[in-house]
Amino acid sequence: MKLRTLKTIRLVNHSDKHVRRSIKNIFGFRPRNIFLYRLAFTHKSATQETVKDLRINNERLEFLGDAILDAVAADYLFRTFPARDEGFLTEMRSKLVSRSQLNKLSQKMGIDQLIQLDNSSSGVFRSFKGDAFEALIGAIYLDKGFDFTRKLILDRIFSRYFNIDELVNQEVNFKSRIIEWAQKEKKQTSYNLLEEIGTGFKKQYVIELCIEGIPMAKGQDYSIKGAEQSASEKAWQKISGENL
Repeated sequence: MKLRTLKTIRLVNHSDKHVRRSIKNIFGFRPRNIFLYRLAFTHKSATQETVKDLRINNERLEFLGDAILDAVAADYLFRTFPARDEGFLTEMRSKLVSRSQLNKLSQKMGIDQLIQLDNSSSGVFRSFKGDAFEALIGAIYLDKGFDFTRKLILDRIFSRYFNIDELVNQEVNFKSRIIEWAQKEKKQTSYNLLEEIGTGFKKQYVIELCIEGIPMAKGQDYSIKGAEQSASEKAWQKISGENL
């Protein structure tokens, strides 16, 4: 689908002027293609229009923004910690761009105030703030390019909202949380290797976490430990009941 086709759809939300001013206040730049930013703030529960059977919301931008955040975080950590191993880098990346972290950032930066959401759905979609954050990163990338987006993430997000030394000492082990919860609730858990993708240094592992034999989440990473952590984090979001 061509982007110009989507631009003909009007989203009932804050005015263009309000969105432009908000982006300028939060990030310090003026958007060019305002439609992308309005789309980033449109949660799937507020979808009102479709174009050729594609619902107009932020899910596709969320997918894009997630990949960009992961890439920038990985590059940043790789350069910041040249002597640390893969397991450390994987855990640090989770601390920087986990769903719970992105939800908190969305609130701290005021992004959550711009989200168009069906109010009756806010309790159901606990991750909508983080979803919009990722979608916004996707919008900035399409509007301004990768180099601009990378610099913005480093200068306006990582350097302002994170203390890297504190993050190193912060314990965020989602697998441990799952195991502790399962023991308390007397639930059986298992981590199953579903497949190995690629070979050599490019090999990735896909792990599925099951609780009481029921698949809860999948994780993929270059190490089994990292894939287990990824699956554990996704499962924890489903079962914890926290406003992540």
